Amino acid sequence: MDFAFFFQEQQKLLSKTVLRVKRYLYDQLNWTNRCIAITGQRGVGKTTLMLQYIKENYANSQDVLYISVDNPYFKTISLYEFAIEFEQVGGKILFLDEIHKYKDWSSHIKAIYDNTELQIIFSGSSMLQIYKDDNDLSRRVIHYKLSNLSFREYLKFKGILEYHAVDIEDIFNNHYYIASEIAAFIKPLQYFQSYLKTGCYPFFLEDEATYHYKLINILNQVLESDLLYVSNISFSQIDKIKRLIYLIATSVPFTPNMSKLSQATSISRPTLNDYLYFLERGDIISTLNYPGRGYKKLTKPDRIFLNNTNLMYAVSGSPDKGSERETFFVNQLKNYYNNKRTFIDDEKLMLDRKGDFLVENRYIVEIGGKNKSFQQIKDIDNAFVIADDIVIGFKNKIPLWLYGFLY
Repeated sequence: MDFAFFFQEQQKLLSKTVLRVKRYLYDQLNWTNRCIAITGQRGVGKTTLMLQYIKENYANSQDVLYISVDNPYFKTISLYEFAIEFEQVGGKILFLDEIHKYKDWSSHIKAIYDNTELQIIFSGSSMLQIYKDDNDLSRRVIHYKLSNLSFREYLKFKGILEYHAVDIEDIFNNHYYIASEIAAFIKPLQYFQSYLKTGCYPFFLEDEATYHYKLINILNQVLESDLLYVSNISFSQIDKIKRLIYLIATSVPFTPNMSKLSQATSISRPTLNDYLYFLERGDIISTLNYPGRGYKKLTKPDRIFLNNTNLMYAVSGSPDKGSERETFFVNQLKNYYNNKRTFIDDEKLMLDRKGDFLVENRYIVEIGGKNKSFQQIKDIDNAFVIADDIVIGFKNKIPLWLYGFLY
């Protein structure tokens, strides 16, 4: 096998790879693990993350090779045999991109792990179920998920501000000090609205004018390509799923009536649950429930949000302001807990019947504009108003933008 071609292609990619800014996961990831999976939605920077690591550590090495398995070449050869030959010519680390597009990928990863000494670092769709096809992978693979950009990262990528990530307890307890320190360097509200519209994916650096067009293309690729690779959904159902996403994006707020939703989309109720499951795994939507619903959580979510505010703008054009604020809050907190690698993220953030959300089963929060009062949550311990359009808060009133500094 001629590996010269693959190394030539790798060098082309490395020559275009910039090291100036890196995603948060770059420093969190333990690159020495024998087998690493990096999942995430299209466009969040998985490929760049891997190429940055190669360029920074192995730029001139022929022991390390990056390949994308959606290359037509890999339709005709065994990935396992490719890895065997790579090790025989001195290979040490094999980076595999778009792994979800390779048939029976998990059996090949398992065979490479068991029968070579190669280190394997692979990436794939956030819908990829690492442990579905072969439970033996659970003791081999260390799984990391790369989320969309936080507001903090957006400011860093723009070259506006570099500031450390803040723990959620610190925001609730020390928000005045943290917001004041950040506001001494920048005017956060000057950039916050731009982030909500076009700041969740690194490709905003390329051309903001075509940003939403590219985001719609990504959404179509997730639905028309990635979804088909990881599920049994037929292509004929994709238009119905697109209709479902549009209904979620344009409803204010979206508290699903499953029967009506099934009727509006022409999707049966059992199938609708399956679609919602895959859409959430694919980082297209987020769902939340009220506490204490038990097995009822399996029948339907209490609220459905689009995954992030950029998707809201791309799909609906002009989202409702209240829904936009809540979507930002849910997105940043869910990503924060995912990055903390908590076992059950859903129980860290839930809906609340007195306020809007219950955080850590401790903090009740109500989200609104700068004039939002405490009327709805008065006389409740650990109750907070999370207010948009304010720079610095006071006592139990916290600026919404500050939750963009969680990761």
